[in-house]
Amino acid sequence: MPYKIMISEEFEKQYNDLPKSVQEQVKKLRDKIKENPYVGDPLGYKFFREKKIQGFRLYYLVYDDILVVLFVLLSDKKTQQATIDEIKLHLIDYYHLVHKKLQEIN
Repeated sequence: MPYKIMISEEFEKQYNDLPKSVQEQVKKLRDKIKENPYVGDPLGYKFFREKKIQGFRLYYLVYDDILVVLFVLLSDKKTQQATIDEIKLHLIDYYHLVHKKLQEIN
């Protein structure tokens, strides 16, 4: 069963500022991740992943129990570690965000 893709507000803002060619690559990647959320590289946890796209890094969280993938943030190589650290600090917040969005859908 395919995973549902959700996006954080921060990700949406960053995505809208990307060049169109990178946006297209993100759309293609989204379709792949729906079928196999583990295509990206793990970042310390099985559920925390990174996928490189034209000089950018897309960070996402996989929730196997509810079949959801949350696209969290984007970064470039320069801000990679700071972005990873920021996401790790807010893992519980992202968990609550996903569950809140699911409640709004149902």
